[in-house]
Amino acid sequence: MPTDIEKLVREAVRESLKATGEPTRNKKKIEYISLSDAKLLAEKVEQKAREMGVNAVVAIADEGGNLKLCECMDNSYLASRDIAINKAYTVVALKMSTAKLATLAKPGDPLYGIQHTNGGRIVIFGGGDVLELGGKIFGGLGVSGGSAEQDTALSAYGKKVCEEYFS
Repeated sequence: MPTDIEKLVREAVRESLKATGEPTRNKKKIEYISLSDAKLLAEKVEQKAREMGVNAVVAIADEGGNLKLCECMDNSYLASRDIAINKAYTVVALKMSTAKLATLAKPGDPLYGIQHTNGGRIVIFGGGDVLELGGKIFGGLGVSGGSAEQDTALSAYGKKVCEEYFS
């Protein structure tokens, strides 16, 4: 059963794609994220961030957690660059969203302290989503610049854009 935020994200994606006149299904089949794919995704997330009033940094990693693209919107926080890059790395490295990881990394929970591993690159708050199709991870998306809720909504939006654009 979709949550309220998932319903809002789905509707926002549909409206955004409808407004651009672009098809919402089976536009392109991908097995890895190319630079042009990453640019398209970043553009869509940045457009949504502007609508939300967030000056975000959008980072996209490939299936190996390597940085593919990082774009910093005007007036974004300097700290948001590393945070977004590390969120993109985290989701590929652990094969889960950073929002889900946040629930598992609380004191007393199974992954408590995980943020101190991997040279400090693991991020345990929302704004990172795995990019996958057919159960195969092809990249990771990290967004930073707003509140944890805004970053989470933006990365979820980006994940949904990938599901709509790529088959």
